[in-house]
Amino acid sequence: MRTSPDRRRFLQIAGAAGIAGLAGCTSGGGGSGSGNDSGGSNGSAGSNGSGGNGSNATGNASGGSGSGSDMNVGMVYAKGGLGDKSFNDSANRGVKRAADELGVSFNNAQPEQNSDFPTFQRRFAQQTNPAYDLICCIGFAQVSGLQDVAPNFSDQNFMLVDGVVEEPNVASYTFKEHVGSFQIGHLAGLLTTREMSAGAGETNPENATLGFVGGEEVPLIKKFQAGFEAGAKHANEEANVRVAYTGSFSDPGAGKEAAVSMYDNGADIVYHAAGGSGIGVFQAAQGQGRYAIGVDSDQSVSSPKFSDVILASMVKKVNNAVFRSIENVANDSFNGGSVTTLGLEGNGVEAVYGQELGPEIPEEVKQSLEESQEKIIAGDISVPQEPGQVE
Repeated sequence: MRTSPDRRRFLQIAGAAGIAGLAGCTSGGGGSGSGNDSGGSNGSAGSNGSGGNGSNATGNASGGSGSGSDMNVGMVYAKGGLGDKSFNDSANRGVKRAADELGVSFNNAQPEQNSDFPTFQRRFAQQTNPAYDLICCIGFAQVSGLQDVAPNFSDQNFMLVDGVVEEPNVASYTFKEHVGSFQIGHLAGLLTTREMSAGAGETNPENATLGFVGGEEVPLIKKFQAGFEAGAKHANEEANVRVAYTGSFSDPGAGKEAAVSMYDNGADIVYHAAGGSGIGVFQAAQGQGRYAIGVDSDQSVSSPKFSDVILASMVKKVNNAVFRSIENVANDSFNGGSVTTLGLEGNGVEAVYGQELGPEIPEEVKQSLEESQEKIIAGDISVPQEPGQVE
């Protein structure tokens, strides 16, 4: 369920009475689950899960998993919250899958600023009714808080996405975003000089100009930029990539403004790594009759009204990392102290063609992407992790 920003401090899941001590909320009765945030690799939609609605005192309470489980999971999401149709919603699909397949119960916390991360991490760890078997910390901005919190709760299991905390009670998961973005850049670089008119967009083959819109200008997002630029150059040495950062993962207006400027200056395909701000990129693509590329989830599925301009998405299997970590705890095989890195090998990241436009992409282009993927996995293509870096 998409909630308004000023009411999105905390989501309570029905059946977890102890959450009242966390958010000042009371548990409520059964009802409908959280709204449509489905979407996954190869166009398959994630499960929606079941849930309930609760009353609130200081925050907002909404749907999620049912009660009665012997295992409880706390979810601390990245800024931008649920409903981003991208990164956070992918993590949410992972825990919903665990609720469906493993019978776990979960509670969601949606911080609004960086100082909220250690607060929610700590509050979940302090709870005894219910006690949390695992706390999932989603996003790079949680590293600093978890470095302080984890050592103080040595018996508490944590998992972290997009960062590393070297503590025996933290299982860290990272991704090779740069190699997935290389594939997306390779795709864009091949298409920008071809005549293509499908859906609501078209290319401009006379101008090999592309765009990249990032959220916060941080090292993680620069990995997306670096890979995209390298892939575009691999396809076409003359390709020019315009770059802009919105400074936020939850400002569609800024995303649209950045993309419109790029389209006005010759770009025909814009790739975003900007979370909820990326919705503005899709809006701009439709308005300008051009194309866009999504991120983290298959956004032609999670944002279907833009499927006529979404060529592909760089899907990052955050949902799989969340599910795997929960399953490990359920099987008494928690891998605390380890770092799991997911890339093209093992299907950790993947270039997924859009549901509507994928069939319109020439087969020779798809074949070229298959070849470059094989070369990356084999080590024959080295992909930079920083913009301007030569490897």
